[in-house]
Amino acid sequence: MVLPTVAVIGGGASGALTAIHLLRLARASGTPVAVTLLDQGGRHALGQAYATTDPHHLLNTRADRMSALDGEPDHLPAWARATGLDVTGTGYLPRAVYGRYLREVLAAAEDPPARTVERVTGAAVALENRAGTYAVRLADGRRVRADAVVLALGNRGPAPLPGVAAHPRYVADPWAGDALTGIGDGAPVLVLGTGLTMVDVALTVTRAHPGTVVYALSRHALLPRAHPAVPAPPVPVPFPEGPLRVADLLAATRRAVRENGGDWHGVMEGLRPHAQTLWRRLAPDERRLFLRRVARYWEIHRHRIPPASAAAVAALRAGGRLRLLRGSLVSARPADGGLRVRADLDGALTELDVGWLVNATGPGSDLTSDPFLASLLASGTARPDRLRLGLDATPEGVVLDATGRPNERLFALGPLLRGTLYETTAVPEIRAQAAALAPRLVEVAASRAARAQPVA
Repeated sequence: MVLPTVAVIGGGASGALTAIHLLRLARASGTPVAVTLLDQGGRHALGQAYATTDPHHLLNTRADRMSALDGEPDHLPAWARATGLDVTGTGYLPRAVYGRYLREVLAAAEDPPARTVERVTGAAVALENRAGTYAVRLADGRRVRADAVVLALGNRGPAPLPGVAAHPRYVADPWAGDALTGIGDGAPVLVLGTGLTMVDVALTVTRAHPGTVVYALSRHALLPRAHPAVPAPPVPVPFPEGPLRVADLLAATRRAVRENGGDWHGVMEGLRPHAQTLWRRLAPDERRLFLRRVARYWEIHRHRIPPASAAAVAALRAGGRLRLLRGSLVSARPADGGLRVRADLDGALTELDVGWLVNATGPGSDLTSDPFLASLLASGTARPDRLRLGLDATPEGVVLDATGRPNERLFALGPLLRGTLYETTAVPEIRAQAAALAPRLVEVAASRAARAQPVA
């Protein structure tokens, strides 16, 4: 018997969480299903975030919020303790450990022969619809049959830097394979961006050589804030009814911080469960205004770093090994031993000789830079959202085609839904999406299984 198949394109955390929730629900309902988990780099269940081998790259969220199973917050801490790790629910595990956890939970969700996972390494380049059944075409010519498809592609790589040509000492994507392993010669490193990726890069390259100095350049030179040592309880933030403006969001948030004695941590905890609903209440022009004026400040307060990482960053800054620069890159050209960079720093044109240049500007927004997404757009199978942050879809993750019609067998979750939900890049939000998507996928599988049964 050929099992109904769900192809999950993207083998990182988004894809693994999708497969886990689908398989567990399929087992509970007695539905046969096969999952094909496609990952371009062969890092199934790890993706970019959890394939790191640096033990100092920690989860940016405490353990009791990072369970793979929706509704079971103690699952990860209990697994960690069972494997001999000394961790509490409020601790921060290394990301490599979390990757191992995801792989083990995925393996435990399998129930052969009726519910299985086939891990396929390859790059998807097109989606073909053949008489009601999908075929995912890979770059090497292989085709993967599927009755439903989930796009779990995660974050795209950084956008190319204008005026910066390829160079052996220019790292265009710090998460591409072992891109950082060569930065250990003690030469100064310029990192473009001052967000979460910059923190990871700085921690890695300064430990690789005791003399390495990191310059971090961004328009605002703002660092991610740190989680408090003791988690703050959520503080309710009331908002007016009806359509919202960015001004309403800012006024309500500032008022809540004042009424909380100036402590914003609890206010952020109170906002987080409602962030997607609030985003959907903003009109398109208000969303654009948020992205231009507020997004960077939201990101550094919402996506925080563990206390240990914050302490390490503070020590690097105090020792002069991490230096923040406010401005923008103008150009970079080859020079002896590295690159000569020209930057506009607060209006002053400055030259800086560095040994390495690392692009840590965050996920790119050009959907067509991914051949598979480009093919979906070209065929009319999908369309960008209004802000072109990802694909247009319903809040439940049903992908809309070029005419706005929903495709009930093509779904998306995670960063591809950023234009629809905005807060959709962290495990807690993606886990909830995977849990909500599982019943729809089981329904497709059950329908296909029923159609395959011989008529008595």
